[in-house]
Amino acid sequence: MIVRKLRLQRSWSQEHLADLTGLSTRTIQRIERGEKPSLESLRLLADVFEMDVATLQKGLTMKDETLLTTDEERAIAHVKDLRGFYSSLIKYLVVVVGLFILNLIVSPNYMWVYWVMLGWGIGIVMHALAVFEVLPFFSAEWEKKQIEKRLGRKL
Repeated sequence: MIVRKLRLQRSWSQEHLADLTGLSTRTIQRIERGEKPSLESLRLLADVFEMDVATLQKGLTMKDETLLTTDEERAIAHVKDLRGFYSSLIKYLVVVVGLFILNLIVSPNYMWVYWVMLGWGIGIVMHALAVFEVLPFFSAEWEKKQIEKRLGRKL
């Protein structure tokens, strides 16, 4: 995880880091997922990050929680939520277009596809409201207040 943090601090992509080190992108991905790198890979990464191998190796053995700040954790979680929303939106659009074409072929007199669009569309809208924090409910601030309330702490 330390490799990922160091890479993100420099605003590098995995591909860019792979080019700088001479390692494959796949190797960078494996190391960032927690697989143990070879000594040669470790040396190449340490050179690029301008640190000694021992420091980098120590960072690799630390727990993930100690490496990320709360802001970084929230940013990573938000990006994952965004990816999930956009993935759902694309699936919705592809399936609805397919069903619309099927509806026109099979039963053009009754447009049942609108019911699918409406039902699934409501879910997509709710997902968007949650991800983009349009409503005050379920936002990071709301969660923090609820946690503090449950713990009996004053805000």
